[in-house]
Amino acid sequence: MSASAPSPTLPDPAAAPHIAVARQAVLDHERAIFGYELFDRSVQADQHTSATDAQMLFNLLSGSDTEAIAGGKTIFINCTHDSLAGGHLDLVAPERVVLEIPPLPVTAVDQIQNLLASLQGVHQRGFRLAFDFSVLTRPYESWLALASFIKFDLSVLKADAVASFVRLAQAKSGARLIAEKVETQAQYQHVAALGVNLYQGYWFAKPVMVQGQTVRPAQAHILQLINLVRKQASTDEIEEVLKRDATLSFNLLRFINSAGFGARTEVTSFRHAVMLLGLNRLFKWAALLMTTTKAGDTAPAVGTTAVVRGRLMELLATDLLPSEERDNAFVVGVFSLLDTMLGISMQSALESLTLPDSVTQALLAHTGPLAPLLDLTLACETGDDAAFAATSNALGLNNNQVNWAHLQALAWAETLAN
Repeated sequence: MSASAPSPTLPDPAAAPHIAVARQAVLDHERAIFGYELFDRSVQADQHTSATDAQMLFNLLSGSDTEAIAGGKTIFINCTHDSLAGGHLDLVAPERVVLEIPPLPVTAVDQIQNLLASLQGVHQRGFRLAFDFSVLTRPYESWLALASFIKFDLSVLKADAVASFVRLAQAKSGARLIAEKVETQAQYQHVAALGVNLYQGYWFAKPVMVQGQTVRPAQAHILQLINLVRKQASTDEIEEVLKRDATLSFNLLRFINSAGFGARTEVTSFRHAVMLLGLNRLFKWAALLMTTTKAGDTAPAVGTTAVVRGRLMELLATDLLPSEERDNAFVVGVFSLLDTMLGISMQSALESLTLPDSVTQALLAHTGPLAPLLDLTLACETGDDAAFAATSNALGLNNNQVNWAHLQALAWAETLAN
């Protein structure tokens, strides 16, 4: 997808449906992306069955969209017990996939034992297995040796029970522990201190306000660049800002020469870059560059998430909004994590910028023409079928259209990361 070309039109609503996928990042101890858990939302929530979900996801991973969805990372998929014997397991590379195995009732001792042979079979084929914390109980002793990952849900375990659980897991198994539903910085710090080093949740995207925090020089130069562009400053003024910050200028040239931009020849001068981009696209790219700068302890996954949000909002806006608002939709998506990237409140962050009213309204109050697109984009990141259905229906978009845009956004973000 060339960023220099107009955004493509969304698929016809009546076109053959594709699998609609949501993904949630699994982060490591450096809060970089270790892998993704995938969810299927191809059908309405009340039409889901675990069997159809597993089948659809495996079919998807056998196609060409795998790299776009996961970008070379480990993929976690919820399975059914029946699907362990299905032929669709032959369609995927086992070294890429972790099969999440649902528990049986602890009283179903015979069923637990009967399923052991199937679990051993997929394990011998190279699939890693993940279980929930019930695998540590006595009825599941035969399963425990097969565990590569053990997941525990912080919304289920009481806070004072987490430490005991982690100590038990570490004593009984060498499996890596994954804390789920990590929604606050305090929860993250608590489980990290216990030795847990894989996490799922959205705490990393929530701003951590630091008393007296100021915008760092690299970020200040990007904000200055954005303001110059918005004021339609001369090429000389814009070039002067680029020359003062080697990292900023390097990143701009790197982006404009990336596969995602699609320049026909290599661009080596700032003036050429500015002239090639034009002010509207330079505004977008300056916003994008903000995702490459780190504020203190910001998680690396924040930048990736912001890029996907921006591109997804831009694509969703293709047939819904005029061209200028499509550019603004991109900026809203990228800047939806601006408070996290800068380590200051959204209000304070936006006070330093000259932005269109529609962008400010969406970011501060979730109002205006771009707010519904932002709501849908946020819903795409979760497994919340109700929120996804409500926001997509409000915009008159079906699963096929949203999924196409989401896959395009994921692929585009990968081209920028490489």
